[in-house]
Amino acid sequence: CAQHYAKHMAQQSVDVEKALQQFAPVTACWTMLDQFYTDQVVSRDDILQLKRAAIEGAKAGEARRLAAIIYSPAEMRDYTSLMAAPRKWLDQQPTVRNTAHEELVTLALSRLGRENDRAAQAQYIQQRWQNQLSEPNLHWVWGQFGLVAALRVEPDAARWYRLSGATPMSDYNHAWEVRAELREPDINWVRVQQSIQKMSARQAAEPVWVYWKGRALQAQGQTAAATQAFESITGDLNFYGQLALEELGRLPTLPPAPSPLTETDIADAQSRPGIRRALALFDLGWRSEAVSEWAYALRGMSDRQLRATAEVARRAGVYDRVVNTSLLTKQEVDFSQRFIAPFEGKVTAQAQAINLDPAWVYGLIRQESRFITDARSGVGASGLMQLMPDTAKWVANKIGMSDFHPSRVNEFDTNTVLGTNYLNMVLQQLDGSEVLASAGYNAGPRRPLNWRARMAAPMEGAIFAETIPFTETRLYVKNVLSNATYYAMMFSQQPQSLKKRLGTIQMSDRLTASTP
Repeated sequence: CAQHYAKHMAQQSVDVEKALQQFAPVTACWTMLDQFYTDQVVSRDDILQLKRAAIEGAKAGEARRLAAIIYSPAEMRDYTSLMAAPRKWLDQQPTVRNTAHEELVTLALSRLGRENDRAAQAQYIQQRWQNQLSEPNLHWVWGQFGLVAALRVEPDAARWYRLSGATPMSDYNHAWEVRAELREPDINWVRVQQSIQKMSARQAAEPVWVYWKGRALQAQGQTAAATQAFESITGDLNFYGQLALEELGRLPTLPPAPSPLTETDIADAQSRPGIRRALALFDLGWRSEAVSEWAYALRGMSDRQLRATAEVARRAGVYDRVVNTSLLTKQEVDFSQRFIAPFEGKVTAQAQAINLDPAWVYGLIRQESRFITDARSGVGASGLMQLMPDTAKWVANKIGMSDFHPSRVNEFDTNTVLGTNYLNMVLQQLDGSEVLASAGYNAGPRRPLNWRARMAAPMEGAIFAETIPFTETRLYVKNVLSNATYYAMMFSQQPQSLKKRLGTIQMSDRLTASTP
């Protein structure tokens, strides 16, 4: 934002669309937006769209700050009232007066979608307000009803979205419209395709939506177009790249190993002052400073230099830097670094001792902690497998670990024994599904039970994963299972099926779990 603002103040051309896409609620961006609006670089409608997106994301403070840019004092008083009590405010409005007032009415009506009696609220809208709103505004209101229903995993989400027509919405809402269609018991693949077509070209080009568009085309018998879509993302080394390969009849395989590094390559990397400083900081326990120094030192490195630097990190036992440095390479992709499996087989041995798939355990650890043994999250989870203190204590008691003490939770052996046992307990609670168990490990086992209980028919594991309502958990599950598939390839040196690992989620109305 500071760069866009500086260019504008220097009377240079600014990419306004890019500036708005990069907007974040920080001082530099507010300064930019205020100036852009004053100078008519952005329009009232541009600010309205940002405000609507903030409201969708439940960012009340950000939405209010945006509203203050464009609303008069009287409109701000109305805005405050309708956000607090939308139905009460609406009942005080005899009719839509003008365009600005219509926007306020539209916001108030959209807030009714958050009420539990959405059907009654919808009837109120249809009887009192439907004929007073422009079509785009009415469509946006129904899109908000759909979004709330989708995030609550309710069966009528797709029905609400279908009332939203072809009106453009936020990227976030377009994504949930597709997910709502995918959760239908009898998927209408034409509707899935139409929902993706409503997206901007930029959003529709994301691998996730390319894949689901390919599936929609495939289901409609448009084989050539589906194949083209799948082929376009097979080079992506991720969840949807793997699934696209399988839709084309090819199992994911490991990429060819790049040419070996020489000791000279590694010595050159180790001699770089920035890398030496970073390693010294890691040794002192100053992780935050070390990571910043490391990242700065990587600037401008070639793929080979990045690989050599990742090897330096491996030899130093700084495994998260091995993975993160390897992820920066473009052509020379070394899976022995990108999917490193440290700790000399101890994790594998512990997993096998309780009949867990070591590839899945490694995939989960890579996502949880990047192999940082003393990692600690903002919510208090700690260690290699990111255990919460109460969970660690509960598992220790269940497995009879008599010498357990909370101070030991970060110790490698203690953390892996407790973590793998807890993962195994969650897996058994969730009927052996790695999809459900991965979600349960991240969000608590009761949540995937609740999401499953709302299914109206058995569901593909890929669809269940894509429609998890928590963004963190949705990304977590996809990353863990993609990781696990790659680790299985590494361990077996054989192609592996992600679709088989995802499986099918069977229906069940059980809502209780004995694990915390």
